[in-house]
Amino acid sequence: MTAETDVVVIGAGASGLAAGTRLRQAGISFRILEAASTPGGRAATDTTTLGVPFDLGCHWLHDARANPFTALAARLGFRVAATNPSPRRLHLGARFATPAEKAQAEAEVDQVFAAVIAAGRAGRDVAAAEVAGPSGRFGPLARHWLELMSAAGPDAISCADFAFYHDTDDNWPVLDGYGALVLAAAGTLPVTLDCPVTRIDRSGARLKIETAHGSLTCHKVIVTVSTAVIASGRLAFAPALPPDMAEAFAALPLGFAEKVALAFEEDVFGVPERTALDAIDLDHPARAGASALLKPGGAPAALVHVAGPEAQAIAADGEGALVAFALDVLGAAFGSGLKTKVKRSRVTRWADMPYIGGAYSCALPGRAGLRARLHEPLDGRIFFAGEALGREAFSTCHGAHLSGLAAADAALAALKSAR
Repeated sequence: MTAETDVVVIGAGASGLAAGTRLRQAGISFRILEAASTPGGRAATDTTTLGVPFDLGCHWLHDARANPFTALAARLGFRVAATNPSPRRLHLGARFATPAEKAQAEAEVDQVFAAVIAAGRAGRDVAAAEVAGPSGRFGPLARHWLELMSAAGPDAISCADFAFYHDTDDNWPVLDGYGALVLAAAGTLPVTLDCPVTRIDRSGARLKIETAHGSLTCHKVIVTVSTAVIASGRLAFAPALPPDMAEAFAALPLGFAEKVALAFEEDVFGVPERTALDAIDLDHPARAGASALLKPGGAPAALVHVAGPEAQAIAADGEGALVAFALDVLGAAFGSGLKTKVKRSRVTRWADMPYIGGAYSCALPGRAGLRARLHEPLDGRIFFAGEALGREAFSTCHGAHLSGLAAADAALAALKSAR
């Protein structure tokens, strides 16, 4: 591949596709290069495993009333549930929690979150574990929810970064699939698949983009790959990134958060559609927690969410270990007989995908301020975007989308000023 174009976008996830839509509107020449065989990145909808759509990655319209994808979903005819799931149920390892225990558990979680946020807003860029206080009876649930939100353990979560995130109660599921919505909103764009970029040569007057299938040159480039890809060197720069920028990418690792999708022969739960379940084991508090969505789309199925270092340790033994863990969690709550009624399963492997490398970004303690460094262009012609650059909406799909639009606008302005 040898060609010239005005702008190259590296990565066809939510941010790369958003950048592409803005560049298309501007009428300039551009190419989007994607390492995977499908576009979307961590926005991906599976329509076959469970018989109903479910998302391998992002699923919730966070901050839904202000989320740009809410209007896009309405325009494109995607169903969105403007409510939360049925009331969450809490399983404690051997039995369901009583109403009083559930209330106590929720209060303990709120207390931990409040302490972390208060520390962050006070400017304390320390680990969440440092300010969470003594673990109460339901400490495992608080730890689990910190890990679900950050994909990292409490000792690796920056309070300042956690507090910077703009959280609301408007978290609405895209019933027809968030990943499908992202692709539909982008429409037709010039995406080259199965084309990993190995290096950006910024030594000359024009940028040289080197890929496994040849090279092309451009005036500007928008880099939307994950922080893990850049920190690992899978996407290299020549000359190398400035030390402060390289430090920023390393300071925002992608944590561990995966899903186990299970389809059953029949309804093994006997609960309403989209019932939410949290599960911890009070007798073994160090064990990984889990959260499940039961009967998505009314199907006899479950989506089991796991996150953090405890779950990552289970995953080290392979997909089968995560499936077994998910079935143990569901079996403890609804009877072990459900294990004999599994029709299909699928486990996400974001952490093992070489061109993703994990779930979503979480700043290390003492490094929260480095997110801002990535918003600055390199050489005035290399612009960065992605979920890690979503500002107060970091780690979300709409944050990635907004960052892609911003990067495209900056690249277009730089092109205009150079002409």
